[in-house]
Amino acid sequence: MSNLSMENYSVPRESYLRIFLRFLKFGLLAWGGPVAQIAMIRQELVEDEKWITPERFNRVLAVYQVLPGPEAHELCVYFGMLSRGRIGALLAGFGFMLPGFVLMFLLSWFYVVVGISSPLFQAVFLGMQPAVAALIVRAVHRIGGHALHDDRWLWGMALGAGLAQLLGVNFLVILIAAGFVYALVGLNRTKVALLVSGLFVTAMVVIALGLAPFPNLQSGSAAQSAEGVPTVWRLLVGGLRAGLLTFGGAYTAIPFLRHDAVQVGGWMTNAQFLDGLALSGLLPAPLIIFSTFVGFIGGGPLGAIAMTGGVFAPAFAFTMIGHDYLEKVVEMKSVHAFLDGVTAGVVGLIAATALGILNETLLGIQAWTVFTLALIVLFRSKAKWIIAAVVVFAGLYGYLFMQ
Repeated sequence: MSNLSMENYSVPRESYLRIFLRFLKFGLLAWGGPVAQIAMIRQELVEDEKWITPERFNRVLAVYQVLPGPEAHELCVYFGMLSRGRIGALLAGFGFMLPGFVLMFLLSWFYVVVGISSPLFQAVFLGMQPAVAALIVRAVHRIGGHALHDDRWLWGMALGAGLAQLLGVNFLVILIAAGFVYALVGLNRTKVALLVSGLFVTAMVVIALGLAPFPNLQSGSAAQSAEGVPTVWRLLVGGLRAGLLTFGGAYTAIPFLRHDAVQVGGWMTNAQFLDGLALSGLLPAPLIIFSTFVGFIGGGPLGAIAMTGGVFAPAFAFTMIGHDYLEKVVEMKSVHAFLDGVTAGVVGLIAATALGILNETLLGIQAWTVFTLALIVLFRSKAKWIIAAVVVFAGLYGYLFMQ
């Protein structure tokens, strides 16, 4: 790009109020998932108003795609940072997430007060649940296609992670192992990577056969130790952990939040968890906003705020604290390989979670009908409204045929 054309690009110093209102507008129009949200931001700030060059935008987006968190929200924080520093970043990110948070908060309240006790709404949500299962299956396919490529090591990481999840190994152990092994591959230490993989597989077999308890490695899914009503602090920490592990899109947060809320905490049923996912698909917001629902069920209004704050905190922090440094770090081959391994591990976790959800959800011909039709539509259509449309029609089907 020539120097003359470069001079046409400059970041305006906008008032705090204008920054907040601009990104609030983006939040109100955030339909269609991350691709549509990112395209909307790019169109206005890069193509129309020329804040930064398209090349710089692509580089910044690449950084956020490697890091955990919803990319569209992180881009809003980034542009707010460019315009008015950290306060601008905070206002931009808050403005973008506010509409989705408020709507999900209200829907969560309505669900608790009316939805659970009403036979009508029970039928609607019963219809939505197989559609959400189809969404998760599609997510496994799409995320896996982008994350695994044609790399046999990454496929192996995903398969091993899925098996480890089914055997009850703690997901943090799984992800660290996957990242470490693939980092060794990235450093051309293939023999060492094979040795570490063999040791991990051996440990899984030992756990599966019950030859050693390894209590520190077992997940709550194996123990099924319901802990009752969570504290606000625990919801905050759970949200923060999920926010730090959302590699490759909001669907990657599903295993972590489900682990805390359904498998270990026991403050939600699997059906309620799927209801929250269904509701989030109806809103102009990143799908990760379903964390608000999870927090509300666990701890009421304060729980919703705590978990949402925890989930979105990393998306604010990466830019407000050290985006420039992170942009340099992700260029390091070993770091990039570690993150690729973690992402492959997350794909395996989602696949294992999907199997559990399918086993509990697809009960009866009506559920299979909704699931099959939803899956066909989701794979064949690329319309930005498709997720909301599938969820709505599944709910209508439940209302008509599943009462």
